[in-house]
Amino acid sequence: MIYRKRLALTAAVALALLMACSPKPYPVAEKSMTELSADFAAGKVTSEAITAAYIARIKSTEAKKVNAILALNPKALDEAKAADQRHAAGKSLGPLDGMPILLKDNIDSAGMVTTAGSLALKDNVPLRDSPMVKRLKDAGMVILGKTNLSEWANFRSNYSTAGWTGVAGLTRNPYDLARTASGSSSGSGAATAMSLAAVAIGTETSGSVVTPANVNGIVGLKPTVGLVSRTGIVPISHNQDTAGPMTRTVADNAALLTAMAGSDPADAATADADAHKADYVKGLNPDSLKGTRIGVMRFQKGFTPKTAAVYEAALEALKAQGAVLVDIADFKFADLSKYGQIISNTDFKQDVNAYLVNAPAAVKTRTLTDLIAFNTAMPRELLVFGQDRWEAAEATTGFDDPLYKEAVEVSQRSLGPEGIDKMLKDYDVVALIQPTGEPASLIDSATNLRAVGGPGAAAVPAIAGYPHLTVPMGNVAGLPVGLSFIGHKWSEQTLLSLGYAFEQATHARRPPDGKAGKMEF
Repeated sequence: MIYRKRLALTAAVALALLMACSPKPYPVAEKSMTELSADFAAGKVTSEAITAAYIARIKSTEAKKVNAILALNPKALDEAKAADQRHAAGKSLGPLDGMPILLKDNIDSAGMVTTAGSLALKDNVPLRDSPMVKRLKDAGMVILGKTNLSEWANFRSNYSTAGWTGVAGLTRNPYDLARTASGSSSGSGAATAMSLAAVAIGTETSGSVVTPANVNGIVGLKPTVGLVSRTGIVPISHNQDTAGPMTRTVADNAALLTAMAGSDPADAATADADAHKADYVKGLNPDSLKGTRIGVMRFQKGFTPKTAAVYEAALEALKAQGAVLVDIADFKFADLSKYGQIISNTDFKQDVNAYLVNAPAAVKTRTLTDLIAFNTAMPRELLVFGQDRWEAAEATTGFDDPLYKEAVEVSQRSLGPEGIDKMLKDYDVVALIQPTGEPASLIDSATNLRAVGGPGAAAVPAIAGYPHLTVPMGNVAGLPVGLSFIGHKWSEQTLLSLGYAFEQATHARRPPDGKAGKMEF
């Protein structure tokens, strides 16, 4: 008995000594990718340690409550070890080598299931990477996992609950679990906000990058349609779809876009991408606001008083940095209500059918008709909301429909050359600004209404196919709101530099602590 007690005591002491001598987990919380890359290059940390630290955070109780992660990449640590081996051999692939990244789960990454949040795609395991993901891997990035989203990127019902999927359930806002993480890039926004990765990829058709970036207090960029390949991404509309970087800093956003951008022979819209892409990090200038004329879209009214007050403070910060603010009190965008949802409904039927044709044989739903039938027979899929948008899309007649052709031509011309471009020229400004939107609203699964106060900034640049950057500008009752920078086609470098100067001057972002929005009355 004495021997056993001594043995147990010796083992306990040995374990305590081992724990005391073991290195502490690398602190990734709130570290930017730029900081991680610098530490990795200096030999202060390994990619494996960084990746392991993120995996530990993802598995934490706090992260599980937010529910931002749909799946982890089982090969993530192996990819990280490969980056460490390259680094040790002096064969680094560049500043992004060894850096973990999360992908929205409508983006193909070889060997990982791409569900778009739907049980209908539970067997959709692509054999190859999407070209955009291949670019990230060629830069040495570690695919950490897939993020939850609004199912089918919020294209199934006009009364959907943002951030909910049949596969993974609901993503919540890390600033306040009772509030929405918005969508459709819900998980990418929430995960980035709470440092489950320094960077993530989202996708946008109309607001699905910038809106979750706004309510999750991060930087989000919707690039010019055609700067980033859409091949291998579950589509909604080839006229508006694009992937975009979601990060906590503008510098990280610029670095990620540099890796993502480029032409893809399989995506005709990207034919000019190589001619326009740049090293966006090199173009960042903290003094870029000095003497720069920026149009303030005063005609966009209807923001709540608290958001408007944060906006006015942001305008003062811009002026303090030397920006010349030009009020645009009166401008009327064309009334496109006649065309309503004609473009997206028509595009979705044709584009999703084209995606499904190339899906692995294990995927049994091969058309939109099949998807509608699958949901009808699957109670889980229709548990929270219906598929009215799909039913409307199924009734469309294709790209040769004269009304569809008119809708595309008039909408893009009215909001692009005759909208954003005209405003920039008439007021002699290089960019347009307004609040991105209101703070996160409370989750309402009873009505599934997506009501948000004020005119959100997303729709016009989305339909035009023009770039749109949102940067944190402050907080309302502890809930973040963003400032939107909108410019002409291919003006990503200008927008990123202006956003960078604003960010560096204000440092407006605050990390989530779970207490926001909980006011005492």
